[in-house]
Amino acid sequence: MAQTHTSLLLLTFLLTFYPRNSFQGEQHQKISTVDLNALIEIKNSLRDMPGTRFLSNWNIAAPDPCATFDGVTCSSLNRVTTLTLGTGLAGSRGLTGSLSPSLSQLTELTQLILFPGTVTGFIPLQLGQLKNLRVISLTNNRLSGPIPSTLSNLPNLHTLDLSYNLLTGSVPPSITGLSQLKVLILASNRLWGALPAVSTQLLHLDLKQNRFWGRLPSMPLSLRYLSLSENSLWGPINGLESLSELVYLDLGMNQFTGAIPDSLIYHVSLSSMFLQRNNLSGRIPDPQLSESSSYGPGSIVDLSHNFLTGELPVALASVETLFVNNNRLTGKVPGEYVDSVFNGNTKTLYLQHNYLSGFPLKYGSELPDSVSLCLSDNCMVPPAVGLTSCPASAGGRVSRPQYQCSPFKKEGRRG
Repeated sequence: MAQTHTSLLLLTFLLTFYPRNSFQGEQHQKISTVDLNALIEIKNSLRDMPGTRFLSNWNIAAPDPCATFDGVTCSSLNRVTTLTLGTGLAGSRGLTGSLSPSLSQLTELTQLILFPGTVTGFIPLQLGQLKNLRVISLTNNRLSGPIPSTLSNLPNLHTLDLSYNLLTGSVPPSITGLSQLKVLILASNRLWGALPAVSTQLLHLDLKQNRFWGRLPSMPLSLRYLSLSENSLWGPINGLESLSELVYLDLGMNQFTGAIPDSLIYHVSLSSMFLQRNNLSGRIPDPQLSESSSYGPGSIVDLSHNFLTGELPVALASVETLFVNNNRLTGKVPGEYVDSVFNGNTKTLYLQHNYLSGFPLKYGSELPDSVSLCLSDNCMVPPAVGLTSCPASAGGRVSRPQYQCSPFKKEGRRG
């Protein structure tokens, strides 16, 4: 009888002073057992870099990982829907290790985000099993190998950002056909081959700093952002004329040839255009009275280091930052440019290394402190204000020698 009484006292003590979860274990944690096991595997495959405290805060024995695990968001059914690996804070070195195939066990996942770090290895093929994924962002790490073609099995994928890694191979054509894909960012990798044809209604396409070659394929009319700079692309760019929604265009540092399409100068929405260091030729399209340009405050246009000829069109006089240096432009600079510079509307105007013959500066005009103007190495003696803010790359020559300018003397007299 005494033994029974003692047992009852012990049971009462345990129930009073120990939490219920101590007896029931992980099965009553506020998270799916499948998801918890996946998170354990994910944690085991990654490590905090020195100075980073992210995974160290993942206490596997916590009663509610959905509430206490950094970067984890769950649904009302206690399934993981968002997984953000790393803090993304300034000064944080991020995570190292590799991505676990167990990510595929998080079957309700809609967003997978990996902040910058030194995570290596392949992108798991098994990600293609996560049918609910809408966002994959694995940027600024050291992921290698090909882009898994299994990602084309994700019918709801909206954003795919694999930029600034070490990925190789070509872009699986099936990915650029995903019906819900709107943002595709593969910049700064080691991808190669012809540019993939895009059959979906993308809004944002960034493939810069890779090893793509060939001509421009047809692009979706929905594009608002297009960056293909620092590749080995060639041919004309007139296929861009129909992209009426473009706001940002960067084709710099390729081998494109031919003329600049009129529509890129008289564009209703384009405010940033980079075509520098190509082999573009012909005249910059001249303005028409019935057409207007979208270039104004905040705009930037870089046409430098090409083979453009003729006179400057008035249409670009309202651009805030304009680089047309290192071309074969002739004639006098239109007065609209001079007015825009001295009114402070144009903040940067680089015209050096052309064959321009005049800059109609009004006597006594003073250049605003916020403006950079460079007129060196043209077929004129530039005003002093046109030399003081030239970059070091402009060199020290003030004007071209006469023999270089004589073929263009009909374009205008020396200023």
